[in-house]
Parts: sequence; C-alpha cells; structure tokens
Amino acid sequence: MAIEVRIPTILRNLTNDAKVVEGSGDTLGALVKDLDSRYPGIGEKLVDNGKLRRFINVYLNDEDVRFVGGLEAELSDGDNVTVLPAVAGGSR
Repeated sequence: MAIEVRIPTILRNLTNDAKVVEGSGDTLGALVKDLDSRYPGIGEKLVDNGKLRRFINVYLNDEDVRFVGGLEAELSDGDNVTVLPAVAGGSR
C-alpha cells in the first residue's frame, strides 16, 4: 500500500531533503512507524506519548486527522498525508 507523505521544510533534514516520500500502513500510526524505520527520528518529531504532537498538524486527504481518528485514522492505497508545523505568533 503506497501512501504519499508531504514533508515540511523543517523536517526535510530527516528525509534527505525530500519534499515527498512514500510510506505504508493501515493506520496513521502504522505509517509513522514505517516512516521512522526509513527516516530515523521522524517519529519522535510527530508523536509524543502515543499522541500527535500538539504543534504538528497532519492532514489525510485534506482532512485534519484529529477529526478522523488521529493515529488510528485508517489509510488506503493512494491516500495523501500532509505534515505541517503549526504556525503561531505575530505582534500588535
């Protein structure tokens, strides 16, 4: 099962500067484990204590995974996963 994963600039040092990588897994959690086996360290950047990190947004086919099951979100062949760091800040 091939899942396309879009990697943000800040994590590309872990994917040899690749913007897009392929992974596999029946769930988002399994996909993260698969990616971590090929790109060591990426798992800890995405997951902490069994949950997605608070300041990382993950989208499955343009849906925020927090609303479709989180790490238990089911994946299908051909799905697209996008990882985005949360953006905050600004000034008055």
